[in-house]
Amino acid sequence: MSPRPTHARPQPIGFAATCLRASLYILLVAGIAQGIYLEALYLPSSHFSEWGFTELAQTALLAASTLLLLYVRVVLRELPQVSLLLLALMTSSLVREQDALLDARVFDGAWQLLVALIILPILHGVIRRRRAFAAEFAGFANSFSFGLFAAGFLTTYVFSRLYGRSEMWQVILREDYVRTFKNAAEEVVELFGYALILIAMVELALLARHWHRAHG
Repeated sequence: MSPRPTHARPQPIGFAATCLRASLYILLVAGIAQGIYLEALYLPSSHFSEWGFTELAQTALLAASTLLLLYVRVVLRELPQVSLLLLALMTSSLVREQDALLDARVFDGAWQLLVALIILPILHGVIRRRRAFAAEFAGFANSFSFGLFAAGFLTTYVFSRLYGRSEMWQVILREDYVRTFKNAAEEVVELFGYALILIAMVELALLARHWHRAHG
């Protein structure tokens, strides 16, 4: 796919559009929080398990982010290298969330193999086109989408892992420690990070559509 020029300046967001998008994002986050609340209260048998609301919501958010990136790359044909790298991250994370299912239905360690098959060819391709990637990234890095993505990435892939360490919760809870509480703390933070990433992908799709129209 040949790269298309992109505008370094992101699309200005009007006040009315900002209010509308903020309202929708608030509803998304509130809906996720309510789902977690209902899972804790009424689904004791699936508390933060592979078939609980939190885990299924993580899969749904990652799938939605993946579809939005496909829209940016395949339909709008904007930011081909940046969107490809983001697509590799989202797809790999989506596969990783299915680790228990893949281990049970395919073979133990199947998700690691699938992630490697996704990441390595894409990473190789992006490195080969690193100049095009750097030029595209300059426009993406100045956008609202990138800020949200960075926040979501740090929340999901860094903070949730450190916050969910068993040793810390064992010290805090002492004799009251149960693994479910540790799982809840880690998975809920991770879910919120995925929500931020989804919002970032929505903003990226809107920005890419603006650029696509400008090119047209």
